[in-house]
Amino acid sequence: MKKRIAILGSTGSIGTQALEVIRKHPDLAEVEVLSAQNNVDLLIRQAKEFNPNAVVIGNQVHYQKAAEALRNNPVKVFSGKDALDQIVEMESIDLVLSAMVGYAGLKPTLNALKAGKHIALANKETLVVAGDLVTREASRNNCLLLPVDSEHSAIFQCLAGEQIKTVEKIYLTASGGPFRGKEKHQLIDIKKEAALKHPNWKMGNKITIDSASLMNKGLEVIEAHWLFGLRPDQIEVIIHPQSVIHSIVQFIDGSMKAQMGTPDMKLPILYALSFPVRVASDLPRFNFLDYPKLTFMPPDKKMFRNLALAYQALEKGGNLPCILNAANEAAVQAFLDDRLGFLEMPDVIEHCMAKCSFIPNPAYEDYVQSHHESMEKADTYIQNLKN
Repeated sequence: MKKRIAILGSTGSIGTQALEVIRKHPDLAEVEVLSAQNNVDLLIRQAKEFNPNAVVIGNQVHYQKAAEALRNNPVKVFSGKDALDQIVEMESIDLVLSAMVGYAGLKPTLNALKAGKHIALANKETLVVAGDLVTREASRNNCLLLPVDSEHSAIFQCLAGEQIKTVEKIYLTASGGPFRGKEKHQLIDIKKEAALKHPNWKMGNKITIDSASLMNKGLEVIEAHWLFGLRPDQIEVIIHPQSVIHSIVQFIDGSMKAQMGTPDMKLPILYALSFPVRVASDLPRFNFLDYPKLTFMPPDKKMFRNLALAYQALEKGGNLPCILNAANEAAVQAFLDDRLGFLEMPDVIEHCMAKCSFIPNPAYEDYVQSHHESMEKADTYIQNLKN
């Protein structure tokens, strides 16, 4: 059956690639809702092509422009965060692709789950911030959480037909980013332009910086814990520069399964949209002869401290992953704004983890408060660094 889909963050990297997949596979899904925060021009073009039931522009400054441009189209136009939080509850939606960036994806994803919608999850921060709430809501309403991250999609595919109790451990692969193998002195004055040059993947700015600092892999460790119910010691990160093996499952009998393919996000997007079946595609095929050598190495947690901090947050639990995530969002934005050095980002995160109020069993309101507290402490710390 054709799925009716809402794409939250349709103008971002994942959102635009999802629309490419739907364009190629019109029998797979029809677009019910599109949303963007600021890119109103692209949102308008997408709405005119895909004719969704509704669009939401998060920044209300752009509402008039969107409404005027779409007034002759059968598309309802809404604006603001509250509109986005509510629109995911529409009865006509079967699947919500959560492709927003950061903490902002939490509330609409929770609301969609409460309304019984299946989730294709590209917004890993949703599970990092409040994985207990999200997985509980999904279970309560019999909703699927379909991973779109290439690594988690790989694990999900490797586990097809398997029992989670037979899993000994999983390996999340990482390219190592643009600074793999660099010495500390080489990164002291590194600028955002260098950090944004990912060797294998084309992604948005925030996730690209996270990849360069290995925080992206740290967030994925926490996400994997909630998606697959694994302990921190069952989740291992390995550097795999070719980005061909997307992740590996090791079973209690010693056998291993790996999911492989070209480094193209359209593959896991297509799998999530078509699940539980596979559909034929014309995406580029992997050729072993193009990769005569696949290499692996351990991550340098002393150089890239964010990965170690993420493990610490997961092991302690409570609201600490939420604190870590908020501090990282503030640090990444400061780095992109040239207000913070690359090697200073872990200092910001470590400071917030030490200074913010720890709550062992947080409710939703606690997560909201923890996010704001951590953002404020991070901003103050960053400002004091420059004084």
